Amino acid sequence: MEISVSVVTASRPETTVQVTRGAARLLAALGYAPLTEVTLPNGRRADLMALGPKGQIFIVEVKSSVEDFRTDQKWWEYRPYCDAFAFAVAPEFPREILPDEPGLIVADGFGGAVLREAPVESLAGARRKALTLAFARLAAMRAAGVPATTLE
Repeated sequence: MEISVSVVTASRPETTVQVTRGAARLLAALGYAPLTEVTLPNGRRADLMALGPKGQIFIVEVKSSVEDFRTDQKWWEYRPYCDAFAFAVAPEFPREILPDEPGLIVADGFGGAVLREAPVESLAGARRKALTLAFARLAAMRAAGVPATTLE
């Protein structure tokens, strides 16, 4: 009797949703308050932006496939808007293609793990204050049911 095993792979949008959910759950477990799909002042959209218990700002860029990573090489444009930056990928993602500088999270739809700590480069006080206020306003607007994505 022959048994056939097929591997089911999620589509790119499904992978993005699962990795984002798992990374957000991980950040929450680490004490951060995450928001998804946050448009930064420079026009870039962060997949996850999180505020830590001491005011730290963490941005996570989700990469759902090799093509997604290779076609979007603008990750360094997030750095001026956070204290720490990391990539989040699915367990099957080929991690060796990612740069060594950012942190690295591996996540699925249920949670995640930090494989490489994100280096911390503290924001200037004035920028931190402006971003924190904008983050709080965005979170409040979303809680009130207002569809908002931009830090203003």
